[in-house]
Amino acid sequence: MKYILVSMLVLGLITDPMKIGKINKAKSAAQEAYNSGNFKTAIQQYRYLVDSLQVTEDEILLNLANAYYLTKDTAQAYSGYQSLAGSTNNTVRSKAQQQLGIMHHKQGKLEEALNNFKQSIKADPANMDARYNYEMLKKKLDEQKKQEEKQQQNKDQNKDQKQDQQKKDQQNKEQEKKDQQQKDQEKKDQEQKDQQQKEQDKKEQQQKEQQQKDQQDKEQKDKEQQQKQNEEQKEDQKKEKKDLPPQVSEKLQDMKISEEKAKMILEAMKNQEVQYLQQNKRKATKPRDKGKPDW
Repeated sequence: MKYILVSMLVLGLITDPMKIGKINKAKSAAQEAYNSGNFKTAIQQYRYLVDSLQVTEDEILLNLANAYYLTKDTAQAYSGYQSLAGSTNNTVRSKAQQQLGIMHHKQGKLEEALNNFKQSIKADPANMDARYNYEMLKKKLDEQKKQEEKQQQNKDQNKDQKQDQQKKDQQNKEQEKKDQQQKDQEKKDQEQKDQQQKEQDKKEQQQKEQQQKDQQDKEQKDKEQQQKQNEEQKEDQKKEKKDLPPQVSEKLQDMKISEEKAKMILEAMKNQEVQYLQQNKRKATKPRDKGKPDW
């Protein structure tokens, strides 16, 4: 392939003897513009070399990509570096990989950038810029990894703590529920006990009231019976007073004997008379002795 390109270049030079002068002139103009910081002019010259003069040298393509990068045309720069990442020129390949690493780093693609710097060092171990970038980025990634591991540990720890807290909260919630159920049951039992006591008190009160009523009824009944007896006694006394002649009553008053006492005396005399008659009756009914006279 290289032989074909050289042949084509030689053939081109033979066809256009003035071409080599144009190339050298364009190269000088491009390099002068590049060194002076006039990158837009450098890009025009490098594009002229590549597009019009068919110059495909890796150094020209690398400078073109660098000029695009310095004018912040990242798309063209990235495309140029990407095409040189597999160059057979170790120095060019190293610089292209280094620039890709820088661009990937700015994009936040740190792992890709680290790999670019690594490939740059492999292509050219003397590329100290690439080595410095690799070591700094690797240190950054290691610290970031440690930080991420620490954050993950903290996250896991927080997760464990959160789970423990949730478990504890759940246990507390279940305990509170259990305590509330026990409290409700105790309240229910107490209410039932109070209701039973209330019913018992009511029953005892009813019994007490019934006893009081019964006692009152009994007392009332006894009172009425006593009143009846008193009325009957009064009635008897009135009747007995009516049975005594007025003369007897006056005589008893003169003798200072109450009618009750007189009645008692009469009653006693009546009883003695009855006893006397009964004794005489028993004597009259005794068999007569036939051997004795009737008199």
